[in-house]
Amino acid sequence: MARVMYNFDAEPGNNELTVIEGEIITITNPDVGGGWLEGKNNKGERGLVPTDYVEILTNGGKDQFSCGNSVADQAFLDSLSSAVQGNSSTANSNNQVNSANDAWSNWNAGKSGNWESTDGWGTKPEGASAQKNTSNNWDAAFGHPQAYHGPAAAGDDDDWDEDWDDPKSSPPTYFKDVETSETGGVHRGNARAGGASMKIPLNKFPGFAKPGMEQYLMAKQLAKPKEKISIIVGDYGPMWVYPTSTFDCVVADPRKGSKMYGLKSYIEYQLTATNTNRSVNHRYKHFDWLYERLLVKFGSAIPIPSLPDKQVTGRFEEEFIKMRMERLQAWMTRMCRHPVISESEVFQQFLNFRDEKEWKTGKRKAEKDELVGVMIFSTMEPEAPDLDLIEIEQKCEAVGKFTKAMDDGVKELLTVGQEHWKRCTGPLPKEYQKIGKALQCLATVFSSSGYQGETDLNDAITEAGKTYEEIANLVAEQPKKDLHFLMECNHEYKGFLGCFPDIIGAHKGAIEKVKESDKLVATSKITPQDKQNMVKRVGIMSYALQAEMNHFHSNRIYDYNSVIRLYLEQQVQFYETIAEKLRQALSRFPVM
Repeated sequence: MARVMYNFDAEPGNNELTVIEGEIITITNPDVGGGWLEGKNNKGERGLVPTDYVEILTNGGKDQFSCGNSVADQAFLDSLSSAVQGNSSTANSNNQVNSANDAWSNWNAGKSGNWESTDGWGTKPEGASAQKNTSNNWDAAFGHPQAYHGPAAAGDDDDWDEDWDDPKSSPPTYFKDVETSETGGVHRGNARAGGASMKIPLNKFPGFAKPGMEQYLMAKQLAKPKEKISIIVGDYGPMWVYPTSTFDCVVADPRKGSKMYGLKSYIEYQLTATNTNRSVNHRYKHFDWLYERLLVKFGSAIPIPSLPDKQVTGRFEEEFIKMRMERLQAWMTRMCRHPVISESEVFQQFLNFRDEKEWKTGKRKAEKDELVGVMIFSTMEPEAPDLDLIEIEQKCEAVGKFTKAMDDGVKELLTVGQEHWKRCTGPLPKEYQKIGKALQCLATVFSSSGYQGETDLNDAITEAGKTYEEIANLVAEQPKKDLHFLMECNHEYKGFLGCFPDIIGAHKGAIEKVKESDKLVATSKITPQDKQNMVKRVGIMSYALQAEMNHFHSNRIYDYNSVIRLYLEQQVQFYETIAEKLRQALSRFPVM
């Protein structure tokens, strides 16, 4: 037996069972797999229910654990206990949780160089750009026989979570409030879920924590890695070396698949790299894996925006699938445009594997990569003179100041845009409808007078009223044609900017270590040459930061020029359409 803790609405045709909070169900199969169990309600209906939505009861009606916790709660407590045993240093955890909703709070609160306090991430960005999806028409056939369909749907020894597992939050929205009660229950709580989604803290990965930074800065001699990331000095300062040819990736043709003998369903997308024209299929969880690998490997040097959110209910609805595909398209396009990310082995393997064996081999290789965290800087070779510590610190401060200011500006535009969207799709169309109905009502009253000489006037007033009703519809639909793209672009940059506090925190921590090195030299713990090596390595970090900012600025200028031009062009067309309709209405009125 089990007690339902949260409402859950079953997806039609997905062998799931709708349950209501407080309901008692009979468990017929406690371990279906993928975070699901099979249960039966008091009506005899049988189906799948998320494991974390119920608490197991003993035959005596008592909870499985004396404290009343669910299976999921107990698992969380067990993991928490393990974490406490493995790491006794948790003094800053409360501050990190409290400030998790603002990525910049840790950056502002900590001292310069206090990089240990910067493992809080900002509110999970919902990355997507203003670029239009270049995929085939939605109504086109899903099937692509020539495409490799990705890792096997069943029997995968990786045992990844289901598509809905580990949800972060409801799908990002900037034009309406989403209430949990309307979506069939709450999302499952975990480190990556909650009211405000959080990114994965970088210092949880190898190479990002304090020992990793010291290892990089203070190693007598760094091993020469096979990888090499070049940095050159261009017209605008340090920059990454761009490949001679670029490519994009088209995300298209979402289709529904199933596993576990049809008990579980998922959506997979076709990815086609424009430079090879080969197609592979990936599920959302594969994108999530790629995001984590890129974050682990490049996150200390390059902002890696999070993916669009996962969702428990409604994930097979056409509108949600189309929105997710649009945002996955924007995320992949952004990764393709980055000269370092796009040429990395893990990204290329994600797009170009040929069969399941090759996919799994590449996946395991990526997960064993040791050049992660701050050690990625050991692969960088700036073709530029060494920097002194003062200049390094000034560059870091300048980046921090700009990205914080832009973050504030982006959030302000998102707030204003959301308010405008609500007004355009709610009160404003209703006002135009009221005007239209009032004019038509007035024309009806005039027609009842029986006076023969006012027919033309009454017809003109009626048409004017209908014109205002048409304008109401235009107003309600317009945000989808212009504001949508502006908001999506801002959401994407909000995601980028939320990554910078961690990056800047790592740089400040390294700078502080170099400042402290004088004491180590004075006590003969390190040699003056060791200190010089530290300064050189921090200089490499600074060159990487400057190269990334030059890439960021060039993309920012292009993106905002494109999206604001589009917004203004659509606005001009919108008001010209309204003006033409009003002119037509005006022409019906007789000239006295």
